Amino acid sequence: MSSKWTFLSHHAHVLIALSDNPELTMDELAKIGGITTRSVVNVLNDLVEAGYLTKERQGRNNRYTINLDSPLRHQTSADRKVGDLISALGQLHH
Repeated sequence: MSSKWTFLSHHAHVLIALSDNPELTMDELAKIGGITTRSVVNVLNDLVEAGYLTKERQGRNNRYTINLDSPLRHQTSADRKVGDLISALGQLHH
């Protein structure tokens, strides 16, 4: 029996994808994250509401800026920032 869990949440996958390309569309984010477009909308709304992303309208699209100084939410990483996570994972896949 194979398990389909991953180490990172959908929220983390969306943040990492946006750190690589802040102009990704909802459909592109959904494909990268392996989730539905509706799930991407919910994740983005969560991240904006929590202050992890700033949303700026550009024509018909939104552009998201990551607040790299936002603290991670879990007690085991509360002393770390979103930028720390992105930097650490970026070093692994570049």
